[in-house]
Amino acid sequence: MSVSPIRVSEAASLALHASAIIAGRGGDPVPTEGIASVLGASEAHLAKVLQRLSRAGLVVGKPGPGGGFTLTKPARKITLQEIYEAIEGTIGFERCLFELPVCEPAECPLSCMLAKVSQSIQKELGKTTLAEFRVPRRAF
Repeated sequence: MSVSPIRVSEAASLALHASAIIAGRGGDPVPTEGIASVLGASEAHLAKVLQRLSRAGLVVGKPGPGGGFTLTKPARKITLQEIYEAIEGTIGFERCLFELPVCEPAECPLSCMLAKVSQSIQKELGKTTLAEFRVPRRAF
C-alpha cells in the first residue's frame, strides 16, 4: 500500500469537485442535495463549503424550487487555486512542519523541500482552470 505525502482536506476536495459538477451543468442551477448525492457527502458540510465559495465570489446560490448554485464566471476563468484558497487560505509554506523552535527554515532541507513542493502545487493549481477539471456527469 502506498501513501501520498500530500493530503487535501475534505472541504477542499468537496469545493473542487462541487465546482466541477456545477461547471458541467452549463449554467443550470445545481441543488446542494444533488451535489451531495453525487459526491456521497454530508449535505450540511457541503452547504458550508458552498457558502465559503459564495463568499469568495466563485458561486452564487438561488433559493427555492428550481434553485441551486451556479458559477459567477465561466469555468475557463476560474482556477483551481482560487477554489482551493477560498477554502484553505493562501498556499504557502513559511514555518517548520513540526513547528519546532530549533529549525532555521532557510537552512533546513525539509523546510526547503516543502517550500518547493508548495510553490509547485501553487503554480499548477494557478494555471489549471475549472474547465479542465472533469468529473463524470451523473443525473440527479
